[in-house]
Order: sequence, then C-alpha cells, then structure tokens
Amino acid sequence: MKDIIEYAEKELRTIDEKPFNSVDSLILSQFAYFNFDGLIPGPEDNAPPVRIGDLYKAEYFSSMLNGLFYIDKNRRLFFAMAASPRFRDIKMNYYVNKLDYESEKQFSAVTYLLPDETCFVAYRGTDMSFVGWKEDFNMVYKSPIPSQEEGVEYLNAAAGKTSGGIIVGGHSKGGNIAVYSSMYCSHPVRDRITAVYSHDGPGFKEDIFKSSAFMEIKDRIHKIIPQSSIIGMLLQVQENYQVVESKRFWIMQHDPFSWIIEKGDFRYAKTVANSSLNVNHTINQWLNGISAEKRELFIDALYHVISSTNAKSVSDLSEVRISDLATILKAFRNIDRETRKFVVQTLRELIVLYVRNLSPLSKRTVRPSSLPSDNSGNLRAIDGTAK
Repeated sequence: MKDIIEYAEKELRTIDEKPFNSVDSLILSQFAYFNFDGLIPGPEDNAPPVRIGDLYKAEYFSSMLNGLFYIDKNRRLFFAMAASPRFRDIKMNYYVNKLDYESEKQFSAVTYLLPDETCFVAYRGTDMSFVGWKEDFNMVYKSPIPSQEEGVEYLNAAAGKTSGGIIVGGHSKGGNIAVYSSMYCSHPVRDRITAVYSHDGPGFKEDIFKSSAFMEIKDRIHKIIPQSSIIGMLLQVQENYQVVESKRFWIMQHDPFSWIIEKGDFRYAKTVANSSLNVNHTINQWLNGISAEKRELFIDALYHVISSTNAKSVSDLSEVRISDLATILKAFRNIDRETRKFVVQTLRELIVLYVRNLSPLSKRTVRPSSLPSDNSGNLRAIDGTAK
C-alpha cells in the first residue's frame, strides 16, 4: 500500500476485524474537509445519521468536492471509502461549518459513529479561505483562538448526544483543535476519550504544555508529522510525535495523500529532516524575541495587504491580474510609516535568522531529544522524543 487512497481501496477488513488505527484517523480527518452542507444533519437537526456509503450519489459530488485542494485525489478517496467494507457503514452526524470574517474564525467539525459504538470527532483543518489562514497565524500571539473555543463546545455537545468511547482527531489546524478540545472539555467527556490524533497539527504556546489539562491527556495524544514538517513543528512543539515518510518535498509533505503506507500502517522515519528543524528553530527564535503585540502587528499588516486584492480564498489569488499588483503596492504604502518599516525589518530578520541557522543544522543529524532548551530565546524544549 502506498497512500491513503490505496489503503481505503485494499483494506477490506472491518473495524471490528481490525481495530481503528492512525491511518483510519487520517482518512476520516481528510474526509472532514469535504463540504456536507445539506447532506449531514447538524447538532440541532432531528434527523438520522448518514452512512458514508449513502453519500455515493452523482448529484452530491460537485458540492462535496467544491473548493477542495487535490480534487481528483479526494474524489478517488471518497469512491474507495464508499465501496469499502471498512468505511461505507460508518455513519456521520452533527456536521458544523462556520466562516466568520468579523471574528476571523473558520470552523468545521463532524462526528463519525463507528460500528463498535465509539464516536470519532473530526475537526477540519485550514480550508482555502483567507480567514482560515489568518486564524492560523493568529495563534502566534493569541490563545485561545475562536476555533479552539468552538472546538471545546462542539466536543461537549457531540459527547452529550452519544455514549461510549470517544476518539478525537484532525489534520493541520484540525489536529491542534483536537488536542485543545480534549484538554478543555468537561471532565466526564475527557474521561471517555481513548485517543487524540493530531496529523501535522501546530503546537501551542509554552503555558499550555505546563497546564494540568495537558498533563491529563498527554499520554493519549498521537501526534504524527512528516519528515519535513513545517506546520506540525510550529510554535512550542512539546507533544511526543512519530515521523512518517512522505513522497513529496518540504512543505508539500503537509499533504496527507503524500504520506507513505505499507502493511496497513505508516512507514515511519527515525527523525525529522534538518530543514524542518531549521525552520522551527528560526520561527521559535523570532517568536521568543518579539512581543505578542508586535506579532499581532506583523500578521495584521500582511493580512491587510493581501485583503486589498478582495480575494476571499487561496484559489482567488490565481485570478489576481497585473493591475491588482498596483493595488497591493498601494495598500502596503498606505500602512503607516512605522508599521511598514517594522514589517520590512521583521522579514529581513527572519531571512537572516534562517540563513544563520542553516549552517550548524546542515552539518549534523539532529534527533528531537537533542534540540536545545534554554531561557535565552532559542528553541524551547520538546517534552519527549520521536517514537
């Protein structure tokens, strides 16, 4: 087996015959990116759940796949799931999809009802909307972000409508929300959680990892990142993690379809690549050397410039014309002089930091357990090593 598509096509054993695993979690987390508006009942709807196999209708395909990255791969994955005895009888319920420009929130979640009466609560990662990306960047100066708070409410509500064990997971930002929600949900709900999966999800600020809430679920967290992880290594990464091999290069390894699978599980690597450690080191040095107020100023200024194009999603950027470049330049010039100077200086410092960190890391292979830990503004400690 090479990827999640082939796994879904060839793994014919049901979850009763082969227990739920991390590959299943990644597949259901990826499926959570699909658009189920009007197809899956919401938390307040008095309607029965929907089988994955029953979604296999031609009239649904267009809306379900609308706006997704890698449409062809997602279509193949869905076809395999709808036909598979492992996935087709899984039921879906309590679908939520919210996009709020004012509060800069992009949130979506769905609950899968597994045959063994366990439920899998899946949080969608960042979609193609700029609001979603802006909310991700807000993590560098703000905690909690709106989606994390919404995630806690959703988990409590979904748990109140189900019984039995709970598995929580997600890819990218969805993985971060899965961990956060599992930490701060009600105690009765937390006691029912058997596993939390974060597939290349960002970390948290240091105070989160020192909290009693994190310590309570720490041993139930399964964090999986690709060798050249960028997203999953962001912020103060302190969760134990496993490293999976990928068929793609650098940041493109964030793509779940690139993760290599063999013999029904991921093909694991010993450690992350030096390039990933370098980016992580650089970003954390920057974060530790700048105040939360200045982080917010930097992020807001860049977002203001991008928003000047009136693009609402990443795909809209492909339609940006030469004439729009003048609008972008004008928007940047309209930023007050001090802020503009600060943005340029910050970008320059990030580049200098990256180049400066490049040399020492390129000369050795660094395992997660050997990363520096100090109080001088360098990379913070990682609590645990790669498994």
